[in-house]
Amino acid sequence: MPVDLFTVTAPLIIRTRDGAKRLMAERFPHPDGLLFFEPFWRDNDHQPAIHVIEGELKGDGPWKVGDAVVTVLSCADSELNMEWNYWQQALMEGDSVYHDRDATLDMARQHGATV
Repeated sequence: MPVDLFTVTAPLIIRTRDGAKRLMAERFPHPDGLLFFEPFWRDNDHQPAIHVIEGELKGDGPWKVGDAVVTVLSCADSELNMEWNYWQQALMEGDSVYHDRDATLDMARQHGATV
């Protein structure tokens, strides 16, 4: 049974052509492929935390978008697991701006997402 990338609730990572791995806190369909937000995308002033990956979305887990591959976060990837846990703790604090789903969707639309 195919698994829709946009309904998966497990933590996902994306590995880009250059070998970099990034957590995907949010992901959305985009006319050019895939739009995703890294954790703390609103607070990240030093590097881009919102990305468009160009290419056709293929697969049902793992998924491929252009030259990038999206997979479920592995237990073996300790650094990304620590980052994911830190992100989840921040979300549980309750007063997070990241709880405003409408604002998140608005930001995704501003970056071209088709949501």
